[in-house]
Amino acid sequence: MSDTPPPQPLLDDEALDLLDDFLDSERAGADALDIIGAHGFLVALAVAPREVPAATWISELFHGEPAFADDSERETILGLLERLRGNAIVALEQGQLPELPFELALDGVAPEETPIGDWCAGFMEGVFLDEAAWFEDDEEAAATLLLPFMALSGLFDDEPDMAEFIADPREAERLVIQLPELVLDLYLHYRVPPEKPKPAPRKKKPAGRGGKRR
Repeated sequence: MSDTPPPQPLLDDEALDLLDDFLDSERAGADALDIIGAHGFLVALAVAPREVPAATWISELFHGEPAFADDSERETILGLLERLRGNAIVALEQGQLPELPFELALDGVAPEETPIGDWCAGFMEGVFLDEAAWFEDDEEAAATLLLPFMALSGLFDDEPDMAEFIADPREAERLVIQLPELVLDLYLHYRVPPEKPKPAPRKKKPAGRGGKRR
């Protein structure tokens, strides 16, 4: 048996359905992310090297101002979005893998034509929201860690190196299966500083004059 704990759902089915219905409605706006893209977007915000103001990410997620029916609906929908992000942070802090809202299999279909591609595209939108923070400390490490998300998102298909990265269907399937673990790897890279080596014990100085007992 594997010791790896099962991935943790970030919202229960009822809450996800409620969010799905709203994001798919005219009130959310034609350019709003759907539930899959929003899930990826909010997981990226949970991983992000620094906090993004709520007003900023809400505006980006909806690409405008949603037409909430009333204050109660506004509070409910925004509360669910914040809860999803917060639950992702808690799960990742505990070393748990996030459950993603789709099957981790391409079955021979191009990633950008699946929910997997939509989720990764949403994740990358979360990265683009504060791109400098993701790349400022170690651009090479960041690019390596984000490469699977970029390749699976379909947003970079015009770049030959990116297309080549997942040209092998077996390699693409391997990356898809690893997505939850890759999210945790990113979180550990950005949010958990490496342990500093313990300082060596200080050597006792030899007793000087007057150090002897009388």
